Formats: sequence, C-alpha cells, structure tokens
Amino acid sequence: MKILLVHNKYLHQGGEDTVFEAEYELLVSKGHDVEKVVFDNKELGGSLDKISLLWKVFFNLKSLNTIDRNIASFKPEIIHVHNFFPIASPSIFYSANKHKVPILMTLHNYRLICPSALMLRNGKVCELCIKDKFPFRSILFACYRNSRIQSFLLSSMLYAHKLLGTWESKIDRYITLTHFAKEKFLYSSLKIDSSKFVIKPNFTNNDKYEYVKEEYCLFVGRLSEEKGIGVLLESFSISKRQLIVIGDGPLKEMVERYVNEYTNITYLGFQNKDVILEIMLKAKALVFPSICLETFGMTIIEAFSCGTPIICSSIGAPQELVIDGLNGFKFQVGDANSLNDKVELLFKDSVLYNDMCKNARLEYEKKYTAEKNYEQLIAIYRDVIND
Repeated sequence: MKILLVHNKYLHQGGEDTVFEAEYELLVSKGHDVEKVVFDNKELGGSLDKISLLWKVFFNLKSLNTIDRNIASFKPEIIHVHNFFPIASPSIFYSANKHKVPILMTLHNYRLICPSALMLRNGKVCELCIKDKFPFRSILFACYRNSRIQSFLLSSMLYAHKLLGTWESKIDRYITLTHFAKEKFLYSSLKIDSSKFVIKPNFTNNDKYEYVKEEYCLFVGRLSEEKGIGVLLESFSISKRQLIVIGDGPLKEMVERYVNEYTNITYLGFQNKDVILEIMLKAKALVFPSICLETFGMTIIEAFSCGTPIICSSIGAPQELVIDGLNGFKFQVGDANSLNDKVELLFKDSVLYNDMCKNARLEYEKKYTAEKNYEQLIAIYRDVIND
C-alpha cells in the first residue's frame, strides 16, 4: 500500500511526534511504500513571520502546493494526518479532496473543539467551548498562548472551517485514541457523524518486563500544571515513599525545590527512552496524576509493557486504560491524600500487587503491542480506501 503520512511537528518534541515516527517505522517494517511530509514549527522566524503565519492558519497555500506536489509524484492510496496546526493548515485536506485521495486524521488532542487543545483553564477542566460553534469564550479568557489576539485568530479558523464544512466533509475518517475522547468529539459542535470515528490506541515496543520491583514510584512526563505535578509533589512530601521524577518543563524549579527539601524525592531531568524503560522496569508503580482530560497516556502503556502497575487520577482517558484493583489504582483527581492512600495500599498488599504486575503486562500484550496496532491501522486504511 502507498501511504502518505503528514505531520506538523511541534517546536518542542512531544508525544505526537513520537507516535508519528513510530507508525511510520511500523508501516515501513511491514513492507508498505510510505512517504512523509513534515511541516516543522522551527521554520517560524521572527515576529513578522509569526504575524503572517497567524493568517496562514486559515488556509496556507504553500502547504496546499506541497501536498499537491507529493500527491502528483508519489500517488498515494491514502493520506494519514497526525497534526495540521499551525503551518500545514486545513488546506492539506482540500488538496487530498481535489486529487480524490482518501484522507484521515488522528485526533491526538482537543484542538478542533478547544483552542487551547487541553480543555483546561486555571488548573481546572473547562468544557465551555465544546458545543459553541464560535468558541468566543476562549478569546475572553485568552486560552491560546495567553493572548486574546491569537485566541481570536485560532477560534476564527476553527469556526470558519465549521461553516465551510471542512471537518464534516473533507476528512474521511477520524482516529480517536479512546472511547472517552471519541465521546467528547462526537457530542460537540463539530456535528460529525459517528460513522466517521474509529478508535485505535497508540502502541509501544518492549519485550522486557519484570515482576520483582524496587521500592520507588516513578513519574515520567512534562513538568507542567496540567500533568498534576503539584499534587504529585505534595503527596510524596506526606508519604515519604521514594519518588523518581523524569522530565522537563515550566515547573522544573518547583520540582527542584521539593528535591532540596525532601530526601525521598529524586529528580533525573530529561532522559532518553531506553533509560526511562530501565527505570520503569524496576519501579513499584508509575504515577499518572494529570488534572486535565488526557486523550491517552503513552507512559501508562509503556509501564504496562514493563509489568508495572499504574496509580492514576480519576479523570480523562487514563480511567479507561487503568482498571482499578486489576492493573493499578485510581485516586481522586487533585487530592494529595487520596494519592497517598493508594500508594500505601499498593506497598502494603503484596498479594494484590503481584497480581497487578502480571495483569499490567497481560493488558499490554492484549491491546498495545506493535503487531496488534498494525492490524488495527491497516484495517482502518482498507476500510477508508474501499468506502
């Protein structure tokens, strides 16, 4: 199969970039003819370039021409988009339609129904704009980059393409990562028919797993408000259980302050995936304390692959991934004492814990291997092509 993968990379590499590359490598390994078109936010120059880009988010002719040329030379059977914002723009969908090439998009975040993409405001879940055709409240609250001007332009782009029918008619299929995420998009102002949504989780490759663990918990991720860093640090300052924190982000200084004050908290900074998996392999549990409505949780399935149970907050898609008492525990979102209680329960019930380790690995083998993911992905491609 000839497959064209399209992605707008972020300025700082994130999970979507990783998934894009992983799916590319998976498809190539299975013998498919795959080409990539990557738009990179590093192309953004000075302030004048950024101002001109704000208008290009509506319809970037340069991006349209780029996809036109790739379709003409490569002649793909299908196009799979992972992110179109901001440089690629919705123009890429019009290119695919013009050339009658089926196109689908993975919804890694909530951008189409929430200009901030996180559905989070002032540290709390915010769903004000989900059912608004024009998300005017995102402008009032300056939800995108804390700028009313940029929020206005982004909100206007989303609204304009609702009026044009772009989201309804120019994209043949949407992949959501969980049932939870699908429901948010399905019952939004997008008014997209349910038949256009399919569910396919992300995957990870890992053959190493262990059920004999060491006495520390682990956090891996961006050090930012929405990831629940505050409640994580508060909880482990209470419990005195060992915690290792891996990652980088705007709350790095907060983490370093806790490390200086509490000897049970260790900060390792940014680490590559191989190092992370070695540490995850021995961890008693992975803590996933997010306070926002995550669409998925890559570190959760990575921990599952290591045979490591999860302690996650009871919010968003992680609730769907973690089965309470089977492969992990759920705690009350934003509640440090609730998290502490679950950590203590995990450490004290050895029989239940051993079962959790085995169940975590079984969950990975059942749902999140590369082979399982390939079967789902190629079935989706065939269905879209034959529709």
